[in-house]
Amino acid sequence: MDFTLEVIPLPVSDIDRARDFYRDKVGFHVDIDQEVMPGMRIVQLTPPGSGCSIALGDSIWELTKGATTPEPGSYQGLQLCVADIKAAHAELVERGLEVSEPVQYSPDDGATFMYFTDPDGNGWSIQEYRQRATKPLHTLLAELAGE
Repeated sequence: MDFTLEVIPLPVSDIDRARDFYRDKVGFHVDIDQEVMPGMRIVQLTPPGSGCSIALGDSIWELTKGATTPEPGSYQGLQLCVADIKAAHAELVERGLEVSEPVQYSPDDGATFMYFTDPDGNGWSIQEYRQRATKPLHTLLAELAGE
């Protein structure tokens, strides 16, 4: 049985502000923006090319059995991957996102990062993984499944 990670709830203080930020500044696609059951609005956004989305909602954590509800801005280390970090940086800056300059920690593929935070302070990194240009994740996963 396959278990796929497809949605990560993200704690935010203002759903509309967060939706607009991720859509307009980061370029995520809005998949859902609706009241999915009485009193529960969900906004689900997906990065271009990703199989995993983020979900913003005012009642998401009421459905799960966690000890606490995470505070807006408490998530750190969320990570996106791109094949060309310089092109991604240029696109994000053009969109008006405050993103750090890329930092190369070593010349190895996968060792260059840049960083940004959302309006609540949730922290993201963007990793350059050049191999994605020739082998997208879905191709690598299909190859692994065939082994």
